[in-house]
Amino acid sequence: MTDQIAATSPLKAEAVELALTDYLTEKTGTEIKPGDDIFASGLVSSMFAMQLVVHLESTYDIAIIGPELRIDNFRTAQVMAALVLRLSEDGAAPDA
Repeated sequence: MTDQIAATSPLKAEAVELALTDYLTEKTGTEIKPGDDIFASGLVSSMFAMQLVVHLESTYDIAIIGPELRIDNFRTAQVMAALVLRLSEDGAAPDA
C-alpha cells in the first residue's frame, strides 16, 4: 500500500517521517521519534542500515547512490524524510 501511496500522492515531510518512524518502531521493537538518532542509540546494525536503504528505494521509488550513501543521511527519520524528498524532487528515481 505504501508503494502505491508514494507513487500517486505528492510527498510531504511529515507523512514520510510518520511512515519511517512506524517502520523503524516495528523493526526495532522500540518506539522511535522523528528526531531519534537510531545509530547512536544502538538500535540498528550495519545490516539493518542496508535494509533501510532498500526500503526507502522501493517505497519511494528513488535511487540512493554515491554521496547520498552517508550514515548522516540515515541517522533520524527527519533526515531520511529530507533525503527522500530531495531525491524525489531531483528526479533521481530509477527508470522503470
